[in-house]
Amino acid sequence: MEGNIQERLALLPSAPGVYLMKDAHGRLLYVGKARDLKKRVSSYFRETKPKNIKTAVLVGKVSHFETIITRSEKEALILEANLIKRHRPRYNVILRDDKQYPCLRLDINETYPSLSIVRKFKKDGALYFGPFASALAVRETLKFIHKTFKIRRCKTKKLKPRPRPCLNHQMGLCLGPCSLPVDPGIYDAVIKEVILFLKGRTPALIETIRTQMEKAAAVQDFETAANLRDKMFALQQTLEKQAVATPDFKDRDVLGVAREGGEAVVTILFIRGGILLGSRNFFISQTTFSEEEVISSFLQQYYPDAPLIPEEILLPLLPSDLSALEDWLAEHRGNKVKIKVPKRGEKVRLLRMAKQNAENALRERQESALKETSLLDRLQRVLKLSQYPRRIECFDLSCLGGDEAVGGMVVFEDGKALPSAYRRFRVRSIDHPDDYAMLAEVLMRRFGRKGDSFPVPSLLMVDGGRGQVNTAMRVLRELGIEDELDVVGIAKKDPKLGETEDKIYKSGRVNPLILEKEPDVLLFLQKIRDEAHRFVITYHRKRRRMAMGVSILDTIPGVGKRRKEALLKYFGSLKRIKEAQFEELCQVPGMNRKVATEIIKRFSEASIEV
Repeated sequence: MEGNIQERLALLPSAPGVYLMKDAHGRLLYVGKARDLKKRVSSYFRETKPKNIKTAVLVGKVSHFETIITRSEKEALILEANLIKRHRPRYNVILRDDKQYPCLRLDINETYPSLSIVRKFKKDGALYFGPFASALAVRETLKFIHKTFKIRRCKTKKLKPRPRPCLNHQMGLCLGPCSLPVDPGIYDAVIKEVILFLKGRTPALIETIRTQMEKAAAVQDFETAANLRDKMFALQQTLEKQAVATPDFKDRDVLGVAREGGEAVVTILFIRGGILLGSRNFFISQTTFSEEEVISSFLQQYYPDAPLIPEEILLPLLPSDLSALEDWLAEHRGNKVKIKVPKRGEKVRLLRMAKQNAENALRERQESALKETSLLDRLQRVLKLSQYPRRIECFDLSCLGGDEAVGGMVVFEDGKALPSAYRRFRVRSIDHPDDYAMLAEVLMRRFGRKGDSFPVPSLLMVDGGRGQVNTAMRVLRELGIEDELDVVGIAKKDPKLGETEDKIYKSGRVNPLILEKEPDVLLFLQKIRDEAHRFVITYHRKRRRMAMGVSILDTIPGVGKRRKEALLKYFGSLKRIKEAQFEELCQVPGMNRKVATEIIKRFSEASIEV
């Protein structure tokens, strides 16, 4: 194989592009970009010792490689970012956000936009503001906006007409577009003020309101002047609480990096209008990457989906592909972006602040990991497990009379939930209530799969008692893997029998374990069980809503198989069909006005929430 690689190296062009390193099984190990493919890829296979451990391990596993030639280094950078995002190769820097931060969403495409709290950014034409440090922070901001600016608070995505204004309008907190003929231009002016406030342009907004107040007072419109004065005072009080980071009132992001013990944290500070609005942490585990690689990978992975790319980004050091990164970011932003490493002044202070925050986040994470490790050590000791419970999978079922029965699997790794590994199962072979048979089907489908995407866990948990544990062991024996993992079940206490704690059943043991002397271990197991229950119940409710919703379409005169398929294809969901206006329904292929009227009538009568 070494000879094949050397032959391929000799044929490589001296052109920009992307290279993909693969092992003997064809699995993608690493994706990289290069200004000169021949020079860059050849550097991995020289006889001299690799610069770091990561490269040495990577080269030892590489069986072959592929290359994709691009027209420029910038195109190579874009392609590399897309491939990493899609395949998440093991030896690339993969960022993990410490949590899903809340942000505010404003859909400016609506006639009367409203603000909503979301935790994911989408490229849907709406404006996103944030992220905010906590749910409390975003709620407090939203509360201030609703109190200061008269925008609607309706929870519905689309504005629904009301026969009379809501209480908020009567209290002077909303213009009442749901029932009154509000001029869209007036509402749009209010929305522009909200955008200025959320972008950190509070000083400019205060000056605008001050000018409006003075004009109103000059024409003796004292009521309007008084309202503007109150709004200005409220904004000034908010501004006093905000920390001014730079006196130039520019938008910029500041990155700090901390590394220790094979882990790294990238902290980003958000400066908007010269004011520090918040921060966000991203973690990289088991890394031997250089700080330059970490920073370059962060820029490529974070900014394509960021709600805002600022005009300036401050870094602790410059990446080697600086020019290509600036061009790429400018293309995403639609304007010039400068990446800088400041040497003195306020900007250096901001870099130090970002690094200090990164170090603090890394320290907190490591301390938390130590606590989790201690808990897992005690879990292994108390339950007398055969191996350290690094990966725990817990299964639960949900059904109602056997109807739409489903199973759910949640995963905890190193003591923390891993939602990306959760799995949902529709029970197919059982059409009547039989918990054991349903559990057997779900476990057989889960553990019958092979590959890195479905590794065997250290500990298998089931929600239930002795019967569920025996069922799990029977399935594992049939698959020949009963010796590869431990199995436990967690059953709720029975107060009628005088029980005060949940019981833990273990394979190979007759009597249940009572963990009253290890309350935190029991609490941890209950946390996993409750998460599995929440996950499967949510899925079951979704399946039942879908089934009941489709049955509503089946009861509408004039809606047959073809029209039902056309409706679902056109709108995408029953919820959107329910919310559709008459004119929208008439646009569905094969629809007529009579059937559209029946659809609106039937959904308005239905009590089911779709």
